[in-house]
Amino acid sequence: MMRSNRKAVMMVAFAALSYTTALAGNPDRAGSAGATQLLINPWARSAGWGLSNTSSIRGVEAMYGNIAGLAHTNKTELVFTNTRWLAGSGTTINSIGFAQKMGASGVLGVSATTLGFGELEVTTVDNPAGGRGTFRPNMANIGISYAKSFSNSIHGGLLVRMVSESISNVRTQGVCFDAGIQYVTGEKENVHFGIALKNVGPAMAFSGDGMSVQGLLVTGSDQLSLEQRSAQFEVPSMLSIGGAYDWHLNDMHRITFAGTFVSNSFTKDQGVLGVEYAFRKMVHLRGGYTYEKGITDDAERTTVLTGPSAGVSLDLPFGEEKKSAIAIDYAYRATNPFAGSHSIGIRISL
Repeated sequence: MMRSNRKAVMMVAFAALSYTTALAGNPDRAGSAGATQLLINPWARSAGWGLSNTSSIRGVEAMYGNIAGLAHTNKTELVFTNTRWLAGSGTTINSIGFAQKMGASGVLGVSATTLGFGELEVTTVDNPAGGRGTFRPNMANIGISYAKSFSNSIHGGLLVRMVSESISNVRTQGVCFDAGIQYVTGEKENVHFGIALKNVGPAMAFSGDGMSVQGLLVTGSDQLSLEQRSAQFEVPSMLSIGGAYDWHLNDMHRITFAGTFVSNSFTKDQGVLGVEYAFRKMVHLRGGYTYEKGITDDAERTTVLTGPSAGVSLDLPFGEEKKSAIAIDYAYRATNPFAGSHSIGIRISL
């Protein structure tokens, strides 16, 4: 049984690596993908150290970082996070996730994320300054997932995500898939490895009345509506490969070092390093740095994120065995321009 599990893991890993080799990161393709909302981590705990913990992420947040980590859910977990994305831009992100243990080793999870941009002025060719009312862009994605522990060391999962973007008269919908594996080893199960393949799916395209124009026939007597077809665009697929090591100083103190390499299909590849300190499993301090080529140069940087991130969590255990907890998470991501991104979340684990 163990041999078959390891063989399955190796096959998934090889397939993921082969897929990304075919769609390797290419900065020349930057800007040609759509649904880039899928590249924003909406969860506070993992965002605090730049999602460097791909190999050790657990629970609801694994539905973004590495779906295999969902299998570590103890029984039930509910998480809500609010993010002020690029503070000063008026963009907010709300996310909610729920995970439930199913049987001895399976976990079912559901997550939903919405982006809000406030009210924007309606502008046209004839009225470029606005004054014709306002509209609200809508972006959302919903994920349904299942993860399973195949042994004490091997965990895997799959997720299907529905993506939606729209304004009043133009919209698009699509679907993509995530897959991931995690391997845990060491005397204290303190060595972690993980691979996550994300956002793999068919191309999307916009449609709606906003793609139509009206015109007159040559005779000038009849009016026709002509619909222009939107070009298709791909979703931003990516592959993450990471490792982490838990250094248990004693029963009260733990330090975790984590690193992840991210291969993007439509932008520069990234390397992420992070560290987390935990005191009695109640207070967690974490920080991280995300590097990509040109990120330290204002003239060459092609991302609003400048690299550093930091976060803190406070876990308040309850129950007879202290396995249940209520936690508050906070994360900050440095940006230029704008005043950074701030995420605050609350989680209930049973």
